[in-house]
Amino acid sequence: MDLGLTGRRAVVAAGSAGLGLGAARALAAEGVLVAICGRDRTRLAAAVEQIGHDAVGLVADLSHPEEATRFVTEAGEQLGGSIDIAVANAGGPPPGAPLETNLDDYRQAMDLNFLSTVALCNAAAPAMQQTGWGRIVAITSFGAREPIITLAASSAARAAATSYIKNLSRQVAPDGVTANTIQPGSHDTERIRSMYGGSSNPGAGIPVGHLGSPSDFGAIIAFLCSQQAGFITGASLVVDGGATRGLQ
Repeated sequence: MDLGLTGRRAVVAAGSAGLGLGAARALAAEGVLVAICGRDRTRLAAAVEQIGHDAVGLVADLSHPEEATRFVTEAGEQLGGSIDIAVANAGGPPPGAPLETNLDDYRQAMDLNFLSTVALCNAAAPAMQQTGWGRIVAITSFGAREPIITLAASSAARAAATSYIKNLSRQVAPDGVTANTIQPGSHDTERIRSMYGGSSNPGAGIPVGHLGSPSDFGAIIAFLCSQQAGFITGASLVVDGGATRGLQ
């Protein structure tokens, strides 16, 4: 299926590894011009090589709002025009149950996982509104829907991001811009592997019996960014191998 994305320009936050890299690779494979950001220049260079298709890597830390604006501006300059697609993404804060998580940890989680999403959207959405076409996807967590007691700060911040994107979707819909969240469960990334430690079966407890694939996850994001997905907005899509027990 041709997703109608050839020549579009995208920014992918935290795109040097994990699900961000999976998203960047999938978009590039559909003909999208992609810029990724991250804090480690060496990892960025390696990721750009994996993505190919003349991808651009920019050093930026989106937990600082001004960095999001700079990332979008510089990405547009290097990709040759305004940004059509924005994928908000960030690594998760350290694990911890509610009463073992102090206020500073919650503040850092909000900066990293919520306010970075707001900042990226504030920087990218106005140009999409002006051109009459745009796609915003925020990678959050199924913990935003079914809070994870051992990931208290992450669950709270991801829930805030989900609420923000839902509100944003209603504001930008008349301008041809969609905004959705995708809520991953456990995928085969460095973070998830480190959390499971030396477990011989990290997919235990997931109904499908294995961890998700970042490349498959990226393909789902590419579809949400497609021409065909223009009627999907304000949605929160769980991609967790059936692990979430709730109906909504």
